[in-house]
Amino acid sequence: MAQRALPNPYADYDKSLGTAYFDASGRLTPEFTQRLNNKIRELLQQMERGLKAADPQDCTAYTGWAGIAVLYLHLHDVYGDPAYLHVAHEYVKKSLSCLTRRSITFLCGDAGPLAVAAVIYHKLQDHKQSEDCITRLLHLHKVDPRVPDELLYGRMGYLYALLFVNKHFGEEKIPQSHIQQVCEAVVASGESLAKRRNFATKSPLMYEWYQEYYVGAAHGLAGIYYYLMQPGLGVSQVKLHNTVKPSVDYVCQLKFPSGNYPPCINDTRDLLVHWCHGAPGVIYMLLQAYKVFGEQQYLNDALQCAEVIWQYGLLKKGYGLCHGTAGNAYGFLALYNLTQNMKYLYRACKVRACVRGERIIHFCLFTVQLLPLKPNF
Repeated sequence: MAQRALPNPYADYDKSLGTAYFDASGRLTPEFTQRLNNKIRELLQQMERGLKAADPQDCTAYTGWAGIAVLYLHLHDVYGDPAYLHVAHEYVKKSLSCLTRRSITFLCGDAGPLAVAAVIYHKLQDHKQSEDCITRLLHLHKVDPRVPDELLYGRMGYLYALLFVNKHFGEEKIPQSHIQQVCEAVVASGESLAKRRNFATKSPLMYEWYQEYYVGAAHGLAGIYYYLMQPGLGVSQVKLHNTVKPSVDYVCQLKFPSGNYPPCINDTRDLLVHWCHGAPGVIYMLLQAYKVFGEQQYLNDALQCAEVIWQYGLLKKGYGLCHGTAGNAYGFLALYNLTQNMKYLYRACKVRACVRGERIIHFCLFTVQLLPLKPNF
């Protein structure tokens, strides 16, 4: 791990160090808020210049136009400036004009652009266009019954798109019956593979991607189990306790002595500290398991993930969300939101300081994400 990361130059949290960023109640200071606002404006200008050379046919939320639309949608939600919503609209129209018609997921397929467009049109009061996007989104699951289950390219990525719509509409715009149908397909697939590959006694669920049993958030078990534990998916209490929980516990047993997790089952290399592979992605599964089942060990394991991120998460690889420093820092925000422990808010702020010179969309999105944490405008 150490050879893939920059040495962390920062002292860890104590009360005196935190006062530069937030007050005793967690409200960001006016000075730090202004620094964030200035950095966001600077990054947006740099991003817009760079987009002139972007792939015009990349519709995706992961690397393309829909991802830019998500950023401006979030800026609108934070600042309330209608200009951001109109910019989001322009980018999502670009995305809708070049759909792949191959993948059904939020990040890498057509579900992302359609879900984002549905929300943007809804906020613009264009209900006809919004309903059209939702209808097309609902039909996507019929495209390929052999679709895998993971988050980046599979059913779980499609489910995320459905939950994204319901969250932003504030109502059950996507019928619960449709969500449950897809969720049941994910569970049935995992049960079937666990039995076929002799995992069932250790883990009632098992999933693979390209013949590998991935552990992390992007392609693996942690990402799938995190969403199966979400109340919006409607997994029954019996299934949660008898099927999902022991499968989560199996992932917990894979932890390295360092507190990190392998990219795949039976991979003994303790190397990767990314959202996609390693502790920065597994932490969300652990926090959700703690919320659902209330067992302290899940929180303890999540806290250990945070130590791995703090020590080894300032990656030489870059500042992206999937396998970069900004993506790793989201783990601190998740822990802060659950525990209200100022140490994790401080750590997130310090990561922002660490990458302050980088002009990229992913860091801009992370910087904006800090602002809803009770900013003192």
